Amino acid sequence: MTSYREAGVDTALKAATLARLRERVRPGRPEVLGGIGGFGGLFRAPTGKDLVLVATTDGVGTKTELARLLDRYEVIGADVVHQSVNDALAVGAEPLFFLDYFATSHLDPAIFDRVVDAVAAACDASGCALLGGETAEMPGVFAEGAFDVVGFLVGAVERERLLDPASAREGDVLVGIPSSGLHTNGYTLARAIVARLARREGHSVEETLRAPRAALAAPTGAPAAGTGSASAGSASAGIASAGESVSLADALLAPHRSYLVEVRALRAAAEVRAIAHLTGGGWEGNLPRALPDGLGVAVRRGAWTVPPLFTFLGDEGGVAEAERYGTWNMGIGLVAVVPPLTADAAIAAVAGAVRLGTVERARPGEPRVRFV
Repeated sequence: MTSYREAGVDTALKAATLARLRERVRPGRPEVLGGIGGFGGLFRAPTGKDLVLVATTDGVGTKTELARLLDRYEVIGADVVHQSVNDALAVGAEPLFFLDYFATSHLDPAIFDRVVDAVAAACDASGCALLGGETAEMPGVFAEGAFDVVGFLVGAVERERLLDPASAREGDVLVGIPSSGLHTNGYTLARAIVARLARREGHSVEETLRAPRAALAAPTGAPAAGTGSASAGSASAGIASAGESVSLADALLAPHRSYLVEVRALRAAAEVRAIAHLTGGGWEGNLPRALPDGLGVAVRRGAWTVPPLFTFLGDEGGVAEAERYGTWNMGIGLVAVVPPLTADAAIAAVAGAVRLGTVERARPGEPRVRFV
């Protein structure tokens, strides 16, 4: 062994791949100075009255393994942007610029191009500049063919428009906006359930994922995706036309929904005190983050219809109800805390939004999210 390439890292291939990337990615915003490829991305500081910068970072988790198995890499690129945008929105910030980190065993330019093209498209749709990133080959750390993608986003908000959990009050109303599936959380549990289902059915995991299943379809008379308990603007959580079969592949690889348009509409129509983005940790792990100490929430179980995907996975896996709500979003991806007088306006501003419940005093020794 006499070269870096023979040891497993092809720097020439990486350079050629990144050169093609620089030709495809547009600056995205007028504040961008220079192009991609330097040691740091340049972005002219935004101006405004007392602006606050907001930074978020997240990965896509083991959803990447499903994308690899099913050759659907584009969803990973969209997801890593959307979830970072949503986290920034939860504190009131608009996205400014984004950086990505792509790590793998050996760089496959075709896969890399598909993922990063999707990152660029999602940034463009969000009005966010793709300012740069990092690509790493790490044989021996990643299994052959495996990869991971992480995103870093910076946004900005005027200090007076920051969303502050401390402003939530007892009696405030919870407004829920539907998810588009598991988003990027709880996939380790979901994949374990699918693997067990495959063994029971005597099929490969891929065959099990691709098989159409009536149990994942919306019941007759249910609203179409984007008009009720499913999502708007992206694939639904196992919901197609009423009665139409859906595969686990389609349901599990629905993109993590971006709530940028919806949050803008909410804030234009009503006062919003705080927002919770339901990610890892489910309801109890996220809703209290939008509340001050001492407050909890009462959530009405009948306020929305849990999409079929969550019921199917929970039943197939023998997952207790508390575990389901502690792991998955169960069909609600974003929750806004609004004053009672503006609740109707907030719900009317977003298609599919529902009145979930109210803020209440927390009960000592009990979870802060109480389902009623």
